[in-house]
Amino acid sequence: MILSLIDWIILIAFFALSLFIGVYVSKKSGKNTENFFLSGRNMPWWLLGVSMVATTFAADTPGLVAGIVREDGVAGNWVWWAFLLTGMLTVFFYAKLWRKSNITTDLEFYELRYSGKSAAFLRGFRALYLGVFFNIVIMATVCLAAIKIGHVLFGFSDVEILVVACGITLIYSMLGGLKGVLITDFIQFFIAMAGSIGAAYYVLQLPEIEGMHNLIQASNLSEKTSFFPDFSKPEIYIPLLIVPLAVQWWSVWYPGAEPGGGGYIVQRMLAAKDKNHATKATLFFTIMHYAIRPWPWIILGLASLVMYPNLASLAEAFPNLSKEYLKNDLAYAAMLKYLPAGLLGLVVTSLVAAFMSTLSTHLNWGSSYVVNDFYVRFINPKASEKKKVWIGRISIFLMMFLAAILSRHLNEAKEAFDLLLKIGAGTGLLFILRWFWYRINPISEIVAMLSSFIVALVFFLHNKLNWEFWQLKNHEELVVTIVITSICWIGVSLLTPKTSAKKIKEFEDTVFDSKNKFSHFKPKIISFFAAVIAVYSLLFATGYFLYAKYLLMSISLCFSVIGFFIIAKFWKKIIA
Repeated sequence: MILSLIDWIILIAFFALSLFIGVYVSKKSGKNTENFFLSGRNMPWWLLGVSMVATTFAADTPGLVAGIVREDGVAGNWVWWAFLLTGMLTVFFYAKLWRKSNITTDLEFYELRYSGKSAAFLRGFRALYLGVFFNIVIMATVCLAAIKIGHVLFGFSDVEILVVACGITLIYSMLGGLKGVLITDFIQFFIAMAGSIGAAYYVLQLPEIEGMHNLIQASNLSEKTSFFPDFSKPEIYIPLLIVPLAVQWWSVWYPGAEPGGGGYIVQRMLAAKDKNHATKATLFFTIMHYAIRPWPWIILGLASLVMYPNLASLAEAFPNLSKEYLKNDLAYAAMLKYLPAGLLGLVVTSLVAAFMSTLSTHLNWGSSYVVNDFYVRFINPKASEKKKVWIGRISIFLMMFLAAILSRHLNEAKEAFDLLLKIGAGTGLLFILRWFWYRINPISEIVAMLSSFIVALVFFLHNKLNWEFWQLKNHEELVVTIVITSICWIGVSLLTPKTSAKKIKEFEDTVFDSKNKFSHFKPKIISFFAAVIAVYSLLFATGYFLYAKYLLMSISLCFSVIGFFIIAKFWKKIIA
């Protein structure tokens, strides 16, 4: 596929704007680590909320959703739609607490909540485990999506794609710090949404599809368009719906959907002006992430089944593509070949924007761990602010380089998604309870982390090496990991000493507003359920509108409005 002049102008203009922003804010961002990693803690909710949404709109996300739709239909998205409950739990119970903690990274929580050498070790270990190892794996999946898009659209080699895309992202991430990331995220979000909506609209007008009505009537889509799986087939609805809603959302740690909050989501809460802005930003993100953004990707996933009914048709359409990249997540990029000049440039730019937004956030977040929670904490506590910023920039460079190398050894976004779920399986409940149940201690966290990783690694090797010791499906492996991990960390919590009363009191005085840490629990729990119903109803209303089922759309909208009204009524108590 060849870009026209207008396409190149759009793409190059975006690259230039991103670099300009990085250079423009670099002087202020480079003054100290609070500016570089938290933008001076004075950011408004709308900028932070949009940044959260932009960050979770990675280059691999449209491909992931399109691949899920191709394999399991629209209902297959419950594997990540279920995390809406996780997000709302963070909004109503934890966002305020994170902002009140006034720490620099979420890993500082360990020495705020726990005491002793085990707390320090946990903080340092998690800094490397999450900020470097885990972070590099996530960024590699994003780089994999860029490789596939570049292969399909332009025939570029993986090295050519990585050098250009990663190079520009690296420059403005190293220069601009979090403020540069937030500003570019804001611009990138609207470009990304315009591109995905424009692509979906145009594809629906293709003569092979002829509108949304004809698309959902296509013969090979009869079992793909429903919002819910077939309840007469337990082998389908149990893994797609029951496990995610009953178990996964509260028990699994996953980047961007951490139970109780974590990672770059908490980084943005900590950068907010106050607890009100932190809570609003997280609520805005959760609404946009689950209710508004997915539908263009879902439409393209459905449309791809008309244009490319199976993997063989994809292989026939792209004969020069490496076989290891021929997976269902390729379909999104493959559909872009039908776009006209101008729109193609906008969509390509939107994918580049999504790629850069996610990588820049992960680079800044990961380097904040390396600097604050490892280098300053254990190696050079007296380091100057200038030196800390430079260490952050060096770590950004190294992480980007390693992620690019790893991306050449991955095959499919869904495979990486499933692996990350298993690595975090069973730890979610610990992250929810550690604020309130004081039997949890650093040993609990270490055991939870190691047990989930070991079990996930065993399952991964079993499947990769075709061992035949047992025959478990993917969702069964997830549940087994959750059970084993939960038994391990709960048992350790009950058998080991809890944190000292003095440390607990210091912790409560810092993060809770009154002696009763469960104050305003009733309005919070009511708002939690109201928000879950409101956002799911808005998600379904959008789908019913596209399906031209206007009565169901109206009913869903009514539920959504009622839910948001309840939230507004209790808002002052939620943030009190």
